[in-house]
Amino acid sequence: MDTYLSHHRSLSFLPSHLNSIRQTRGGNDYVLLSSRRKLRYNSMVVVAASGASLDAPLVPRTAQGRFLTTVLVKKRQLFHFAVADLLKQLADDKEAALSRMFVSSGSDEASLHRRIAQLKESDCQTAIEDIMYMLILYKFSEIRVPLVPKLPTCIYNGRLEIWPSKDWELESIHSCDVLELIKEHSNAVISLRVNSTLTDNCATTEIDKHHLSKVYTASILYGYFLKSASLRHQLECSLSQHTGSFTKQLRHYISGFDPKILQRCAKPRSHEAKNLIEKQSLALFGPKESNKESIVTSFSSLKRLLLEAVAFGTFLFDTEEYVDGAFKLKENENAEEEENSSV
Repeated sequence: MDTYLSHHRSLSFLPSHLNSIRQTRGGNDYVLLSSRRKLRYNSMVVVAASGASLDAPLVPRTAQGRFLTTVLVKKRQLFHFAVADLLKQLADDKEAALSRMFVSSGSDEASLHRRIAQLKESDCQTAIEDIMYMLILYKFSEIRVPLVPKLPTCIYNGRLEIWPSKDWELESIHSCDVLELIKEHSNAVISLRVNSTLTDNCATTEIDKHHLSKVYTASILYGYFLKSASLRHQLECSLSQHTGSFTKQLRHYISGFDPKILQRCAKPRSHEAKNLIEKQSLALFGPKESNKESIVTSFSSLKRLLLEAVAFGTFLFDTEEYVDGAFKLKENENAEEEENSSV
């Protein structure tokens, strides 16, 4: 996991419930920083939170998400500080609502405060999902890979082409052991030859759009699974060095998982992460009823989509772990069995 993310601390010069005011003008959200910060951070005194775009499939639904979009585009060096401050603000707001609910228990206002707490929890969850998505976009920006935009924008005359491929950048985030398993996954789910040549990649194939969306979702889950499993493997290797016992390769280590451990590694731990997987796929491919047609594409474009999905799952695991340390995420207790089996 990114050690910078793990050990980051919030600073007070970014928007919080104590030192900022949120306004709306002409349908746009604005964040005004307190005047005592203007001298040092005058370029961020007024930020139009909907005035920037990263051309990602999923559009932020909350003021927090739109604000982070602007920070990432215009003030990238402050991005992690902004994230930490927003997470603290959301955690404090949620805790305050719950406290009022418990204090009012048994009073005439109990039902009102219970309803307020429920609404606050729902609002916080939506904001948290936006923040998690922006953290994932930040990780993609670190390797200079933009997410593939909504798929219809990449289809011309019934043919899907995604360029540039960015294969090297997307593969660079994985260890050799993990990358070997990803290549096998590619071969298994889209019949992409492991040792493909340039000629092979330029060849075209016809694929059902709905099937492609399922492959994309399964690949996100596979990336999430591999990150979880590889961290467990690293811990096992560390313990083995102290005991002098034999260390298995990642492939053999995973093959020895019992069903409970396999399920624990394969499914998102939080409800927010599960939602993000579903929403990212929906935003990229559109609703199920619009995915009935087949499209012609190259193996190179299919590989680009698959590698992006695996990277998304990898970054999602790291993001979930970081955010859960600042804002307690909702446990995912109802993950669909088909998602687990797809990995």
